[in-house]
Amino acid sequence: MAADGKTPVTVLTGFLGSGKTSLLRLVLAEPDFADTAVIINEAGEMALDHLLVEAVDEQVVEMPSGCLCCVRRLDIVTTVRSLIDRRDRGELRSFSRIVIETSGLADPAPILYTLAADPMLGHVLSFRAVVTLVDAVAGEGTLQRHPEAASQVAVADRILVTKSDLLAPAASLFAMLDGLNAWAERISLPGDDDLGELLFGAVPAVATRSRFTAQAVQPQAAHTVGITTLSLVLTQPLTRLDLAKSLGRLASDRGEDLLRVKGLVAFADRPGHVAVIHAVQHTIYRPEWLQNWPGDDRRNRLVFVVRDIAPEVIMGHFAVGGPVHWTPDLIGAAA
Repeated sequence: MAADGKTPVTVLTGFLGSGKTSLLRLVLAEPDFADTAVIINEAGEMALDHLLVEAVDEQVVEMPSGCLCCVRRLDIVTTVRSLIDRRDRGELRSFSRIVIETSGLADPAPILYTLAADPMLGHVLSFRAVVTLVDAVAGEGTLQRHPEAASQVAVADRILVTKSDLLAPAASLFAMLDGLNAWAERISLPGDDDLGELLFGAVPAVATRSRFTAQAVQPQAAHTVGITTLSLVLTQPLTRLDLAKSLGRLASDRGEDLLRVKGLVAFADRPGHVAVIHAVQHTIYRPEWLQNWPGDDRRNRLVFVVRDIAPEVIMGHFAVGGPVHWTPDLIGAAA
């Protein structure tokens, strides 16, 4: 359990066959992570994954049949609430964390929104990270053909490239991953990393791989599925109210297509501080304050991962206090 008394939650996602259940099984076999509650969802009529997670069989909850992003959103809220209530009543042995393993066909964005929007869950849960698995062998083709896979990468905090022992990941695959999500940590497996830490460990507020240069990557998978990434540099300082209004209007107007927003902003009404900005669909999280800029680049900037939203629409919401500059530096913006 976190220091604030809340239960941390990790969302584990990745396309079919990427190795989610295998990773989960290995991690939960470790004594340090045996006190984990698991929510598993599979598409199809017959669920099998829960049979493979042996370490915590008393606390594996199978969601209703069908993709987790498509079933009634009340289902996931009810499931998580039930787990916590049963733990607090002593009906389940205590657990310190929850992992939600989505179907390989799930778009995680609605799940994140649901978890963040429920007022009760906000008091008892602490969202840790989205961990997305990508198959080094089949990942490139999967990203080209399946929008769900692209969404899984786009919202990730940590990307684990699996099966790298079978095939060294191609530069073109890394270019796709960079294009869809330059914020996330990216780690190839198998490797020397602690698997439990990769799944449940904290993610840096700003990944060292983040970049905001004008280096263009040729559009590949993202254009195929309508997902684009836009880097927005704010040339005039904004107040917290300015940003809340601008981002709030965009979330209200196009929240379903606003897959993720991350950024670094020094606000005009709080000099000497820099904030990490984070939003998913309709949900805008409270700023996370840093003591210092995490690097030499001190420009106020935001990165948007969106579905079928033109750059002009985004810039129109942020034309507050002066012009904004944008660079389609990751995959190119849709025309």
